[in-house]
Amino acid sequence: MNHYSQDNDKLYRYLFQNRAVRGEWVRLNQTFTETLNTHHYPKAVQNLLGEMLVASSLLTATMKFNGTITVQIQGDGALKLAVVNGNDQQQFRALARIEGEIADDATLTEMIGNGVLVISIIPNEGERYQGVISLDEPTIGECLEDYFARSEQLATQLTIRVGEYEGQAVAGGLLLQIVPDGTGSPDDFEHLATLTETVKAKEMFGLTAEELLFRLYHEEQVELYPAQSTEFKCGCSRERSGAAILLLPAEEIAEMLAEKQGVIDMQCECCGTQYFFDQNAIDELKIENEKLTSLGLH
Repeated sequence: MNHYSQDNDKLYRYLFQNRAVRGEWVRLNQTFTETLNTHHYPKAVQNLLGEMLVASSLLTATMKFNGTITVQIQGDGALKLAVVNGNDQQQFRALARIEGEIADDATLTEMIGNGVLVISIIPNEGERYQGVISLDEPTIGECLEDYFARSEQLATQLTIRVGEYEGQAVAGGLLLQIVPDGTGSPDDFEHLATLTETVKAKEMFGLTAEELLFRLYHEEQVELYPAQSTEFKCGCSRERSGAAILLLPAEEIAEMLAEKQGVIDMQCECCGTQYFFDQNAIDELKIENEKLTSLGLH
């Protein structure tokens, strides 16, 4: 095992000691691979989902909230929907819906046509937040940089790389941001952003966090904080699939059972897990549902 692999599926936060600028670095290996595992997306869509996973991870760490985050793109092109769901535990899943052909080298605009990027944050405590971001820039990272500059008045840089390393799909990214206490210098930020832009994909994918930060900022004093692990986690369950069936009219459920030889097959779009329900299972779901309703738990 190569030494760099110790930092696979890890997110690190770091702080520049003599400059009021903070940073984050994340590399998604198994997290990214498992997200794509049950799908055969065009290469351009795979890369976009990798960018969105990295951005979601970095945003979640930056905003420091306990709860869930959804980052989604909606458009009128062949790529109708691309969505990443995650939480403060750095657990993510992703999904894309495609209608039509998408070339492997398609640009963001070519894939989505006219569209928007929507970020929804649902904290465990407090108010829900939603931001709608226009997709006027060529990459997700640049769209988010523009959003932070205009909406949050925070100088922010996202540097994202997606590709393959040693035969495995990998996505990584660096985020730089002025510390939001007003002490940060634009000159300091620009200096560090210029250094960060020099990162090569093979460095993002093949170095440990310490090696990467030394390569980029060897003349700076950088404090590196302990890593947080990332992982793919779907969150689907037999209970949720059953609840979706019960939302259908009884006649439609009966028709589905008749068409499918007495067994309804529910497959999760994100992870591919299949759940099977025959008439007895559906009857049991109805009884359980009625119990919960009577107890006021539904």
